[in-house]
Amino acid sequence: MIIQEFVKEVLLEDIGRGDLFGRVAPKVEATAHIVAKSEGIVAGEPYLEALAQFCNLDLFWFKRDGESFGKGDVVLKAVGDAADLLAAERTLLNMLLHASSIATQVQPYVRELEGTGVLLLDTRKTRPMLRNFEKYAVRVGGAVNHRMGLDDALMLKDTHLSLIDDLKTFIKKARLKIPFTTKIEIECESVEAAARAMEAGADIVMCDNMPLSQIEEVVLYRNENFPGVLLEASGNITLENIKEVAMTGVDAISSGSLIHQSRWIDMSMKIVT
Repeated sequence: MIIQEFVKEVLLEDIGRGDLFGRVAPKVEATAHIVAKSEGIVAGEPYLEALAQFCNLDLFWFKRDGESFGKGDVVLKAVGDAADLLAAERTLLNMLLHASSIATQVQPYVRELEGTGVLLLDTRKTRPMLRNFEKYAVRVGGAVNHRMGLDDALMLKDTHLSLIDDLKTFIKKARLKIPFTTKIEIECESVEAAARAMEAGADIVMCDNMPLSQIEEVVLYRNENFPGVLLEASGNITLENIKEVAMTGVDAISSGSLIHQSRWIDMSMKIVT
């Protein structure tokens, strides 16, 4: 239902009170190919299928979610009334391009982590009203979602911690207020802060913008004293350094760049009949 509601709103944004071309368009069936003009990873299938239902189109996929495509490949074929097909064109391409661009950005990072056992996570740095859509694209690219919002995990960042005098007491109180299954994560910028967070009862400790040597110290402290605590590294993660960060022994690495640094790939729709 979330997908259908989202697609309906996106379609309404473009069509408004109705595509003016539809008032004079010939009543004929048409076929269109979505052709890649660059290479990448496909994402957007369930969203485009919902769009097809709204616009009475039939989609035939040559490349499915998570599959790679090259320049010149036909990703999918769309068949339907010509006016409906053209009315849906920009919405279809925007969703396909946006999702595929994110999936394409994510996959090289996932490949760098192969064999390490370390999870790649996204963040809440998403565009307004596009969080579910963008985090879906991250999953297609092979990464794992961090929390979806403020309501599914309690994460204490530096701004929160500045308001807390006694962290251990705060966490004890929080356990009585939040759902039993909810984890508590604490953002830490030093080895000392990470140790305090573990001692206070954190489930997850984030090593935020720490140099590799400090992350290694946190891992060693965790292994020797709190082996059940999960460790996440975040901050200035790049394709060039992510493998090094993974080798420190953390459980997960998060990066907002998986979404906000994705580069728009290129596809176009061509009417073939």
